[in-house]
Amino acid sequence: MPRTAREVPPPLELLCLRALWSLGEGNVKAVQQIVAQSRPLAYTTIMTVLDRLVRKGLLARRKVGRCFAYAPQATRDAARRAAVRELLEGYFDGSEEALIVFLQRRPEERPTVTSQSSDRIDTVLL
Repeated sequence: MPRTAREVPPPLELLCLRALWSLGEGNVKAVQQIVAQSRPLAYTTIMTVLDRLVRKGLLARRKVGRCFAYAPQATRDAARRAAVRELLEGYFDGSEEALIVFLQRRPEERPTVTSQSSDRIDTVLL
């Protein structure tokens, strides 16, 4: 079965998108400086990720002098909606009500799992 592209970008792409959402527009070096606060990555790695985001249509790129300037084409809210939609479809059979009921339960009412961290929602998606 062929894989379909996810609407939710993987963590490194999301990190670069978050940098550009804060900048509005920026070159590879500016994105690298913001990303380096949490993950020190090579210039070429950031350049590759930004190119991938351009091909996916999540960023626009324009030539400015000898380098490219990148700007987000997707809003933070659009990314959040896609992440929540994926969460709903994958874990709650598309039911918003089931998600709300799950979130309203106290931790002691939730089914037990082997990992304590699984009770938290990963905020990188939000």
